[in-house]
Formats: sequence, structure tokens, C-alpha cells
Amino acid sequence: MTLIAVALAVLGPLALALVGERLNRGGPAQLGEFLAAQAVMVGLAVAVTWLGLVRLGWSADELGFRPLDWRMLALGALLALFFVYTLGPAIWALLRRARGFESGLAKLDALPIWALVLAVCVGGSCEEILYRGFAIRGVEVITGSTALAALLPLAIFAVAHVPLWGPAPAATTFVSGGVFVLVFLATRDLAPNVVSHVASDFVGIVLPRLRLRRNE
Repeated sequence: MTLIAVALAVLGPLALALVGERLNRGGPAQLGEFLAAQAVMVGLAVAVTWLGLVRLGWSADELGFRPLDWRMLALGALLALFFVYTLGPAIWALLRRARGFESGLAKLDALPIWALVLAVCVGGSCEEILYRGFAIRGVEVITGSTALAALLPLAIFAVAHVPLWGPAPAATTFVSGGVFVLVFLATRDLAPNVVSHVASDFVGIVLPRLRLRRNE
């Protein structure tokens, strides 16, 4: 059961991304399909959390669901600042000649801003639940190795970003995802990761589209 649940957690988003890209044939995202994908992503997070808590008997703490702590929220805010003002600009500069994330962002141009806000909230929270909270715990249980638990879900996390963003931008998520892994291993709390993931995605995805549309 643990192996099946881990496979669902790490491969589910990849399968969802592949299906979405195939349906859109590499073109702009369609609102109906996009919203359906967000619903499936939430369903995956709910399903694996239920499996962990009910079927596998893990505690909420083991999955990273801890009582809200202002120190963890503050850590998330600091982490977001690091992504927005340090790591993010470095990645953009590195990928500038390869057009970086621009082709992926262009696929989102047809979507309303509220849908993009929904996407960064769903993606930022559900990816942390699936790839950090659940997958790390699950791989640790299966293999007894924290190193494998850190690296295996991280590698699949990066691959899952290839269909929308392309190979080069997806490779950078191995770096950003690695930061999330280190923070989670240090705190075993999902709150800092969720706060920083949602905030940095909002700055990187929503704000540029919002500025562009205001200038049109």
C-alpha cells in the first residue's frame, strides 16, 4: 500500500501534466481543462493524505501537518524573499538566451488572472503535500534512507515540470525543489514551503501576466 500511495503522489502530477499538454497540443491552455486539472491535483493531495492518515496510520506530524507556528510562517516569508530576489533572478538570467520560462508562460496567456491565482495556490500547496510531506515520508518507510527520500521525489518533481515549461526550466526546479526538500527535512513542517512556494509562484507567474494585461 505504501508503494502504491507513493507512486500516486509522485507520478500523479506528472501524468496530469502529460495529459494536459497532449490535450492542448502544446498550445494555449483552455480554461475548462485547466480547471479540471486543478481539481484533479487537489484530489490527489486529498487522496494521498487520506491514505497516509487512515490506511497507513501515519500521524499528521509525520506528513508535515503541524499546528501553525509564527516562526514557521516567518521562515516561509524569508524563503519567499530568497526565491524572488536571489534564486529567481539568477535562474532568469541563466535561461534568458534559451527563452527560459517564456514559452510556458505564453501558454497561460489565454487564462483569466483569477485562474492563475487559483493555479499558484493549488500548485504551491498540493506539490508540497505530495512531493515533500507524503513522498519523503513514504520513501523513508520503504527504503529506510532519508537520502533516497530526498532525491527520488525531487527528481520526479523536476521531470513533472517538463511538459509545461520545457527541459531547461524544469531542470531549475531541481534546484528550487532541493531548497524545499532541505527546509522540510530541517523542520518537518509544510508551512514554510507552502507559504514560500505560493508566494514565489505568484510573483513569477501572476504578476508578470497582470502587468502585461494592464499595459495592453
